[in-house]
Amino acid sequence: MKIHKQGHGIITIAFLLLGGLCTLFVMTIPWIWLWAILVLAAAVFFFLIVYFFRVPKRSINIQSDGVLSPADGKVVVIEEVEETEYFNDKRIQISVFMSPLNVHANYNPIGGKVSYFKYHPGKFLVAWHPKSSTENERTTMVVKDDKGREILFRQVAGAVARRIRWFQNEGDQVGQGEEMGFIRFGSRLDIYLPLDAKIEVELEQVVKAKQTVLGSF
Repeated sequence: MKIHKQGHGIITIAFLLLGGLCTLFVMTIPWIWLWAILVLAAAVFFFLIVYFFRVPKRSINIQSDGVLSPADGKVVVIEEVEETEYFNDKRIQISVFMSPLNVHANYNPIGGKVSYFKYHPGKFLVAWHPKSSTENERTTMVVKDDKGREILFRQVAGAVARRIRWFQNEGDQVGQGEEMGFIRFGSRLDIYLPLDAKIEVELEQVVKAKQTVLGSF
C-alpha cells in the first residue's frame, strides 16, 4: 500500500498542526488523563487522514468485453436514463458511491482513446441526490475502445468532496484500470452503459475498483 500524491501536502500539514497541539496539551494541561485522551484523539484523527489517501496494491482484472468499476464503494443506482451531454440517447446508469472510508483513487473502466472530456463547475449537493449527476461539480469523460465502443463516466463531487482531480484529457490513449483521477472526501462515480449491456452487479453491492465487472458488452 502507498499514500496517494494528492495527500502528501495535507498529511504534512496535519502532522505539523496536530503535533503542535499535542505538545501544547502536554505542556499546559496538568491532568495526565486529560491530555492523554486529547493526544490519543489527535493520533486517531491523523491516522484517518492517512488512511483516506491510501492506495492499496491491487491487480487489474482485464476484461476485453467488460466494464470495470472505476471506484471502490457501493452501487446506489442502476437505472435507464436519458444521457444528454454526449450520447443524447438512453443509457443504463450505474452509480458507485464512495464513503469517506473508501479508497478515493479513480480508474478507467475500459481502455482506449479519450474521445471526450469536460469539466463542469457546479453545486455540492449530497452525492446521492438525484440531481447531483447534472448539477454538482463534475467531470465527464468518454473512452472509446479499439472496437469503437464508448463508455461515458463522471466524477461527481458531493456535499463534502470539494476537490476533483483528473489526470487525463481528450485525445489521450489510456489503459483499462489505469488511474484517471481522485476525489477528496466522499463522492460518486456515474458510469453509462449501452442498453444492450449485460449488467453484472446489483443495487447495494460493494464493488472494488479495477476488479469488479459492472457490465459486459
